[in-house]
Amino acid sequence: MNNILCVEDDATVAEHVAQGLREAGYHVDIAGDGVLGLELAMAGHYAAIVLDRMLPELDGLTLLSRLRASGNNTPVVMLSALASLDERVKGLRAGSDDYVTKPFEIAELLARLEAVQRRGKTGGEVTRLVEGDLELDLLARRVTWAGRRIDLQPREFRLLEYLVRHKGQVVTRSMLLEGVWDYHFDPGTNVIDVHVSRLRKKLDEGGAGNIVQTVRGAGYRVGGEPVSV
Repeated sequence: MNNILCVEDDATVAEHVAQGLREAGYHVDIAGDGVLGLELAMAGHYAAIVLDRMLPELDGLTLLSRLRASGNNTPVVMLSALASLDERVKGLRAGSDDYVTKPFEIAELLARLEAVQRRGKTGGEVTRLVEGDLELDLLARRVTWAGRRIDLQPREFRLLEYLVRHKGQVVTRSMLLEGVWDYHFDPGTNVIDVHVSRLRKKLDEGGAGNIVQTVRGAGYRVGGEPVSV
């Protein structure tokens, strides 16, 4: 069982996070202030840390900076009500692996925790992604389905690559905006819908069918059990 450390001074939020993670199979330790959080992070063996930005005794950015300075590279997902681009950049530059703004859904937090843990386990550069008969050559930027080439535009390739890298999990709009478009805010357009539609059309023409699934009210998914679209 993977251990997660949740450093959060709001008891209601901490329990909400802990309950969601425990239901997903994690063991969760909770620290209510930054000093205790740093002590536990330094002493424990955690798969990942959920870290609040605003904490008593020791704020989240300082905690994270000290943790990284000690050589501890445990994946960290930072939580914060500070949603501006500047604040997100500060969190990422301090050493966080991801940044989630409040309010948030447990499903998205779980997905981001899974993603940062996978990145931490990568043993060398991945050059090829495979999902069934679908294959992505990351060096040649080429997509094939059962050996048949499917020509995609660069953004369509990045979109498909991101979905396949997160295969089996629901990818939210905010994750796609950050991971594919490098937006740390919602531009309020249908850019994702347009590109997903174009990608699906090309995949369908190439024989891949309904490989990109819509999960209603949540986002998109490649792989896993079929869902209603």
